[in-house]
Amino acid sequence: MKYVIGVDLGTSSVKVLLVDQKGMVAGEVSKSYPLIQEKSGYSEQDPNQWVEKTTEALVELVANFHGNPSDIEGISFSGQMHGLVILDEQLQLLRNAILWNDTRTTEQCEQIYHIIGKEKLLEVTKNVALEGFTLPKILWVKQYEPNIFEKIHVFMLPKDYLRFRMTEKIHMDYSDAAGTLLLDIAKKEWSGELCEALGIDPTICPPLVESSDFIGTLTKEFADKTGLNEATKVFAGGADNACGAIGAGILSSNKTLCSIGTSGVVLSYEETKDLDFKGKVHYFNHAKENAYYTMGVTLAAGYSLSWFKEVFANNENFNDFVSEIEEVPVGSNGLLFTPYIVGERTPHPDANIRGSFIGVDSKHTRAHFVRAVIEGITFSLNESIEIFRGAGKKIDTIISIGGGAKNETWLQIQADIFGAKIMKLASEQGPGMGAAMLAAYGCGWFDSLDQCADKFLDVVKVYEPIPENVKRYRELFKIYQEVYEHTKILNRKLVEFRY
Repeated sequence: MKYVIGVDLGTSSVKVLLVDQKGMVAGEVSKSYPLIQEKSGYSEQDPNQWVEKTTEALVELVANFHGNPSDIEGISFSGQMHGLVILDEQLQLLRNAILWNDTRTTEQCEQIYHIIGKEKLLEVTKNVALEGFTLPKILWVKQYEPNIFEKIHVFMLPKDYLRFRMTEKIHMDYSDAAGTLLLDIAKKEWSGELCEALGIDPTICPPLVESSDFIGTLTKEFADKTGLNEATKVFAGGADNACGAIGAGILSSNKTLCSIGTSGVVLSYEETKDLDFKGKVHYFNHAKENAYYTMGVTLAAGYSLSWFKEVFANNENFNDFVSEIEEVPVGSNGLLFTPYIVGERTPHPDANIRGSFIGVDSKHTRAHFVRAVIEGITFSLNESIEIFRGAGKKIDTIISIGGGAKNETWLQIQADIFGAKIMKLASEQGPGMGAAMLAAYGCGWFDSLDQCADKFLDVVKVYEPIPENVKRYRELFKIYQEVYEHTKILNRKLVEFRY
């Protein structure tokens, strides 16, 4: 039996999966690493931690593997998007990575619009300027750390840095490059026009490759450290959301994904590069060659729930904590939550907005608050679904992965709020499985990613929307949509009181 490894480099941890030729997970190891948050809105990590923890995870994975390391044919990657990693001419790190959920760059987003113009930016990149993207981070370093900016030899994204340390090869795939705000999405090339206008040397942009491209083998040093074979093939990999889509079989038209992790994503497959959503949702290159996807993002999806648990039930078992929602009726007895605790992205690209509980009553218990948080996260994701539907897309079946797919009540809430069938996969490994599938396809096990998905993935349960719940949630959703407009000015006034 042959195997591949999928490495999922997330925001809080790295997960490595060992997958065999039948799509079965033969081994799994996770290692966590910390965030560095020096100020409100700042979010950084030390890229050396990614390498150290991935190495530890692979050492443990190989040690528990009963076969020969030479049976592990390939490795590929899924990575947190948008994070800025910069290296000097000696290929040494110049500073900590600035992550996707860092919101310090509002000023730089305004600069991009002033210099480029919103319409031109949309024409080239298919996306609006948001604090989370990589380009504003580069401009922030240029403005506030000019001595570091002058030394930049190359920039890359998190998983690309990890892969570089494993292979000494520098590349970036199209699906991750699409999230930098420097890629011409349709032409699949770096935009020299944007680089020139913004004073960025285009030579700092790394060579572009397809997600399934073979880019080299492990260095002897890394192979020796981990116990892997030096001849193990390494493939480029993709952005976490693109890999999550592959790992859920979102590889053809009319397929939609709901992924609830730290952030939340609604993602829909697109065959063409010329649809116009006017920047309301993201439009990126897929990790499947010559395909695209549209995507709406809730910045603090699962994070809103984990935040609430850490504050109010830190020592409690998570399953017991969320089991409370089963006894709470639809709508949490008139309690609404907006999950804007770190700002929001879709449909409100607003770094200043913060979360709210609306309708707090003396009769509400902790269970009502937990359910309200879960419903609020799902309402936020539904805003993206409604944008897709408003553009004429048919969305009646959604594959759900991530933390939101681990609780049956939450899956039913998704079906009722989205007004669509929710499908749960038998083995739900998300982006890590997508990375493993890229490696399997790259190794030649299958003729296409679609063929790989047919072999690897299996739907185990379908949740049908309950009509009376759908009706109730539609009424509540209209109220939910009003909360942003009524709180955005208040939150702007509160900015000066944050630290």
